[in-house]
Amino acid sequence: MIIVSNVSLNFNGTNLFSDVNLKFISGNCYGVIGANGAGKSTFLKILCGELETSTGEVIIPDDERMSVLKQDHYAYEEYTVLDTIIMGNKKLYDIMKEKDAIYEKPDFSDEDGLRVAELEGEFAELDGWEAESNASRLIQGLGLPESLLYEKMSSLTGKEKVKILLAQALFGNPEILLLDEPTNHLDIASINWLEDFLLDYEGTVIVVSHDRHFLNTVCTHIVDIDYTKIKMYVGNYEFWYESSQMMQAMLKQQNKKAEERAKELQTFIARFSANKSKSKQATSRRKLLDKLTIEEMPASSRRYPFVGFQMDREVGKDILTVEGLTKTIDGVKVLDNVSFTVNRGDKIAFVGENEIANTTLFKILMEEMEPDAGTFKWGVSTSRSYFPNDNSAYFDGCDLTILDWMRQYSKDQTETYLRGFMGRMLFSGEDIFKPVNVLSGGEKVRCMLSRMMMFGSNVLILDQPTNHLDLESITAVNKGLMEFKSNILFTSHDHEFIETVANRIIELNPDGIIDRIGTYEEYLEFKANQA
Repeated sequence: MIIVSNVSLNFNGTNLFSDVNLKFISGNCYGVIGANGAGKSTFLKILCGELETSTGEVIIPDDERMSVLKQDHYAYEEYTVLDTIIMGNKKLYDIMKEKDAIYEKPDFSDEDGLRVAELEGEFAELDGWEAESNASRLIQGLGLPESLLYEKMSSLTGKEKVKILLAQALFGNPEILLLDEPTNHLDIASINWLEDFLLDYEGTVIVVSHDRHFLNTVCTHIVDIDYTKIKMYVGNYEFWYESSQMMQAMLKQQNKKAEERAKELQTFIARFSANKSKSKQATSRRKLLDKLTIEEMPASSRRYPFVGFQMDREVGKDILTVEGLTKTIDGVKVLDNVSFTVNRGDKIAFVGENEIANTTLFKILMEEMEPDAGTFKWGVSTSRSYFPNDNSAYFDGCDLTILDWMRQYSKDQTETYLRGFMGRMLFSGEDIFKPVNVLSGGEKVRCMLSRMMMFGSNVLILDQPTNHLDLESITAVNKGLMEFKSNILFTSHDHEFIETVANRIIELNPDGIIDRIGTYEEYLEFKANQA
């Protein structure tokens, strides 16, 4: 359990949080959400004691061990994978090292014998004899081979290190888990394993994530950071989002049909309470929702950008034909005889572990790269807008303001139109005069999406469009693509994004492709049955 009492944090005279009073209880999972820069990671640093508060205190019982997902992927280069994981329980690791050092002494004394006996007892109490098998179970659950335990961390790839640090955080059954973006760089199978692990976990979990499917699956509560306030709500992210939208509408119409709105909200609460799930946490959540009143529901002041794509003309019968595309990069064949046809209405998600293959395919289709073999042909009625994975070429070395940068792509050159357009994308006031080369990752993505929206294209090609975005912007992009009436080819790590946008899934593999009509969940079910 964690008690946050009257906490505030002041940076250079500005309050990041103020008057925060929360209680985090064992058996629950708390998802921390907020716009980029709101202070989600900072809040986690306060909870683990890495940052001092300006006022108030964080109270954690002395007998409860907290484990934190580390972000420095190069901090353990000289250690083995096994040692790195066991370091997740510092007390156990220190006992192991002291014990080993005593046994290695050439002149083993009586005092050493007494100390070793004491250490052996503590070692057994901390489940030390099972440490290696527990570490093995964790990394295998995350899709890594057991043989990796004895390798040096310096020999691992970046994605492997991410998984090892996650295993370190989960190791040894800590009472409290703090996880900042734990699904980053994880494949779907590893995310599913992590979800199951957390659903069965009996301690307290506090997690920051932009993955809505993950938050919906594991969270019993949402902790919302919004305009210097931190409030806690019962339910998962979907419940928080839908109820906050409904409450906003209710507040706007307080004097109009208030009773009908209240009944609608109670029906909404009951619908979520009736959701069935195998997990203990979902059962707990249903009990909490049953007790929920309208007064306890959120009314967020958060702003969402407007993302909408309009076509200047509809596509004809022929969209895209790809035949035998092959490409080798740095001696590695990333595309091998790839063939498929895009039909009217197809919204295709390109998935798979080899992200370079997807990016290479998109670059070839946009004529930014030549294939080694094969051909592709766009239909004569198609017009394309492209969102590249790497947008640096559009911003690096460019000293244009946001306003002038957008003017390059707009048919209407007037400042009034451009101000209105950029305002809907959350660039308002003096923001539009910022040079584009100093924008944050999320601001650049919003610029690139605005650029695409101005073209009126009938085919959209997007390579990881949700990277660097906060949940509000991800939700807006998701909605915009769901409502788009023509063809989309895209990649994403976001489960919910793929599930709600795609009606066809293509997986590029070294030995061919998997091409399935249907939703992402149906594709995953197909894959599971093939395993």
